[in-house]
Amino acid sequence: MYSGPYPVGAIDIESPVSQPRVVDTARFKDSHENPFELQTVLFTLYYPASHGKSHNKKHHWVPKPVSVTAKGYAKFAKISNFLTDALFTGALRTLAGGIKIPAKVDASLAALAPPVASHPDTRRSQEFQKVATIEKYGQPIIVFSHGTASSRTDYTNYAGELASRGFIVAMLEHRDGSCPGSIIMRDGKMQPKFSFKRSEIESVEGEELEADDSNRAQLNFREAEIEEVVRVLRQINNGKGEEIFNENPRNEGQELEDWTGRLNVDKMVIAGHSFGATGALQALKDGPTEKRPFIGAIVLDPGKQSGRLNHDIHVPLLVVHSNSWSSKHSIFYGRAHFDVVRALVEDNNEKRGNPSWFMTSLGTSHPSVTDAPIIEPTLLSWTTGAKIDVHEGLRQYIHLSEDFLWFLKEGEKRNLLAEKTEFPEYDPGKGFGIWKPGQGDNEKEKGQWWDWRKYWQVHVSPNNA
Repeated sequence: MYSGPYPVGAIDIESPVSQPRVVDTARFKDSHENPFELQTVLFTLYYPASHGKSHNKKHHWVPKPVSVTAKGYAKFAKISNFLTDALFTGALRTLAGGIKIPAKVDASLAALAPPVASHPDTRRSQEFQKVATIEKYGQPIIVFSHGTASSRTDYTNYAGELASRGFIVAMLEHRDGSCPGSIIMRDGKMQPKFSFKRSEIESVEGEELEADDSNRAQLNFREAEIEEVVRVLRQINNGKGEEIFNENPRNEGQELEDWTGRLNVDKMVIAGHSFGATGALQALKDGPTEKRPFIGAIVLDPGKQSGRLNHDIHVPLLVVHSNSWSSKHSIFYGRAHFDVVRALVEDNNEKRGNPSWFMTSLGTSHPSVTDAPIIEPTLLSWTTGAKIDVHEGLRQYIHLSEDFLWFLKEGEKRNLLAEKTEFPEYDPGKGFGIWKPGQGDNEKEKGQWWDWRKYWQVHVSPNNA
């Protein structure tokens, strides 16, 4: 279960797009079909749910049919055929087929706590300040974009923990070739959309695509999907929840009509991991706009092979590297990837005046924010080199994300966000398990939080002026 004060609900929504369209003219080499045709958008809403009412139905962590996801993984491994697909299906069904996500499907959206004024003894508590903000502006929304070889179900613990703290998370499933396998449901038909490699597609003239061209096509497709999610959320807030439910082939969202007027659709947050982090940065270009009303971004391990990073940013950023992302030196368009990311965040602070942070989460690896370490902790630690306890690693991501979301609403820099830059470069000599309690200033006076150097290195902060 989740650790916040609210139970968590989940709703799968697949919605026809406003206008079916071809986002990029690239085509598959063998069939000449277009891989970037946008027909529907699929996402899961994770949200704070009401207490008390029992809901037994829960989503499977690997959506049915398992064979679709299994074949997608086989394609990523470049060994997809009848035999290997069957082997992957059997293995995936055995390892994870029975795992269910704890969120309650179609639970009622939580009613807000009683007004703060009726609780004078807790008037100053952060939870009640949060409630007051929600009463005034509506439920805060985070739109999350997944990484390569991932889907909408690969970050359910991160999404669920935020939902249990009062946030609504729209977890997208991209159909840009990065998801192992996704089912498009339209007009009563089920159409599987599998992952594909750049080597499988070509330009409309029959020429090979460069990596940047392929990445650009995928990112543009992702951006179109993100805009469609925003449009659907606006419709729900504007009283069209029943219409969204009736059009949803997943047959979920029967209480969406009750969400009318309860969402903050004018000030959303975009978030993403890996390729999704690169996509989150792209979604900020020229923003905020009506189609992309993002007032901040949570950027987790921005991609090293997913195209150039957008620098046209006008909102605050929280950029977090896993330990493995910072420690592994990678050349990115002629410069060290770490240096490119640091410069991007520094420029957003110094040149554009948008408070922004860049940090490394010590002891973590690239998959630490995903569900994988929690499902198979020993295997992931062995294969990725993660040293931190998997639950502690996720907890650190959640606390920092919540503090950033709080800053976007209230302007208050609390906990780690109040710290100055202490590590302009990643310092492997002060990594996880090396920095000892009590070495930092004020730790004894200000409590356990001041042992933050055990878990974090702060590379860029707006607090140095």
